[in-house]
Amino acid sequence: MQPHLPTLKEVCLHGTKSFPCAFYQTRRAGKGTLVKHHWHDEVEILYFSGGDFRLEINMEHFFIHSEALYFINPGELHSISTENAKSSGEDAIVFSPGILNFDSYDAAQTQLIQPIQNGMLLFPRSLMPGHEAFIPVRDAFLETVHSFGFPSGEALPPINGAVTDNLTSQLFIKSSLLRILALLSGSRLFTPTEKNYDKRVEELKTILTYIKENYKEKIYIHDLAEQVNMNAQYFCRFFKKSIGRSPMEYINDYRLKQSIKLLEETDLAVTEVCLECGYNNLGNFMRAFKNYTGTTPLKYRRQSQYNKVNIS
Repeated sequence: MQPHLPTLKEVCLHGTKSFPCAFYQTRRAGKGTLVKHHWHDEVEILYFSGGDFRLEINMEHFFIHSEALYFINPGELHSISTENAKSSGEDAIVFSPGILNFDSYDAAQTQLIQPIQNGMLLFPRSLMPGHEAFIPVRDAFLETVHSFGFPSGEALPPINGAVTDNLTSQLFIKSSLLRILALLSGSRLFTPTEKNYDKRVEELKTILTYIKENYKEKIYIHDLAEQVNMNAQYFCRFFKKSIGRSPMEYINDYRLKQSIKLLEETDLAVTEVCLECGYNNLGNFMRAFKNYTGTTPLKYRRQSQYNKVNIS
């Protein structure tokens, strides 16, 4: 198996060292990327209460138009984008299966938790309202959110990794996650791992890592194709089929997301943001930004600062 490339792997700690479990709530106004392509060693449970989303997992595309639960296994490359301007967002719990370990090697440890940790047992890809396990699993998910200190099922401001060191809260979180495992196991929804390596997924990780490391510079199609030893024509078909967008559409989307981050988090002038994000022409950047957000960079920055002041 090829080693995973480091820059697409999330380097942030999900939770704390002693309790690696965190809650996230992501929100975005407008159509576009909600969560960029990444992967991590932890399990992730995603809850969509509604809206229109495209979820990509290991090159598979899932279109979500109603309430749903999705599961991300360790090492799986994934991203989320909104499909229209009215979409709200998603909630996620990211945790290391190790927090559920038992010292006594009972059946739960040897037949479920340990195989999940070793990558020999996979969570189901999704769980929909029509399935008998959906409501109890969803309720256990919302109970976990509540144990982090947030009202279950309520819309909240974006939450970038809520953690807790409270003993009682951690016990409730563990019990809720164990309940989810029990419900999935009772419905025979876990599946054995069939293969540990997918060459296409690793090639995609290579390409996306190259874009992440070089988006500030001029990127040509042949540069990307060379990373995975493909000719340019085949590469473009491969990328479009995998991501749902052309390579240049993806690169432009990535650059605009980075420009939004710089406008929100720094005091760089718009011309500097333009150059930092790989645009050599200010006019092109301004047009692309307005098409993407519906406003100009300066107006976006002012609105972002206004929102921060009013939320705080």
